[in-house]
Amino acid sequence: MTTVNEILLADAPAIHGLTFRRFRGESDFPRMAALDQACADADQVDDATTPEELANWFAHMTNCDPHKDMLFVEDAAGELIATCRNWWRREEATGYYIYGHSGRVSPKWRRRGIGRALLHHMQRRIREVIGEQGHPADAPRFFQTWAADTEVATEKLLTSEGYAPVRYSFEMTRPLVAGQDDIPRFPLPEGFEVRPVQPDQWRALFEADVEAFRDHWGFSEPTEAHFQGWIEWKWFRPELFRVAWDVEKNEIAGAVENFINEDENAKYNRKRGYTEGIFVRRPYRKRGLARALIALSLQMHKDLGMTEAALSVDAENLTGALRVYEACGFRVAKRYTTYRKAIEP
Repeated sequence: MTTVNEILLADAPAIHGLTFRRFRGESDFPRMAALDQACADADQVDDATTPEELANWFAHMTNCDPHKDMLFVEDAAGELIATCRNWWRREEATGYYIYGHSGRVSPKWRRRGIGRALLHHMQRRIREVIGEQGHPADAPRFFQTWAADTEVATEKLLTSEGYAPVRYSFEMTRPLVAGQDDIPRFPLPEGFEVRPVQPDQWRALFEADVEAFRDHWGFSEPTEAHFQGWIEWKWFRPELFRVAWDVEKNEIAGAVENFINEDENAKYNRKRGYTEGIFVRRPYRKRGLARALIALSLQMHKDLGMTEAALSVDAENLTGALRVYEACGFRVAKRYTTYRKAIEP
């Protein structure tokens, strides 16, 4: 017999005491953060997600009802040992409907069929969502998820279930050596200046970022929830941003939205600054603006005592970002693969 909060999985592994239940609210956040951390450590993926960050993320979640689109697995002792979640979005350029999903299984409970059972559950739930949302029957639809190159078991599971790689991205890092003149000299192009970003400019910056990425692979139009989640994020540090303005037109041309994740730095005993949120709007590309802003960002992180910088990049970025980052001294540290599987009508 199950309680109102529990569900039965037809293909659940025959393990005594397993319970599959729904999301219970903010009381789940500390346990979710602990599970995420255990999985990250086992899979050699950097993560220091806190319950507070999960609360902000859930408060601004889109196209996902955690009470319907999440599943939690507990062992006989009531310990959280696995979770999964699904959501959806529509790609602007292709019209594809993408049904994302992700799962976590405690390292102590792997290779027992729990991950496969959760994958099948998410696929069933996604098919329900398609009907509930009334998505057009003739639109191409795909399951989508991802894995780091160190998540070997996950990659094997996905390929065994008919998923195929469709895109790659890289995590890149570069050292910042104290006492050395190791920052590249890329001057700001003529006609631009870097200014501190003020609160009344946050939305303009967000919209410029969205505009710049509209022609990138997999783009989906963000919502107001995305904007609010960004400015309420724990590591939102606009004082660290480097924003370039076209002086004549008085408009944003590009930016690097730097941040420092102090929780990660404490956990991994490092001093890393992130040069993320890098964009240049289409009219201002091919002038060296991105390189100049990255160089300014690297110097800022170094002045703040950071000893390395990091960023992520789509391996096939249309603007040639990978080459720009390599010219700034970044090198690939980890590869991530995006997997898709077509959803048949």
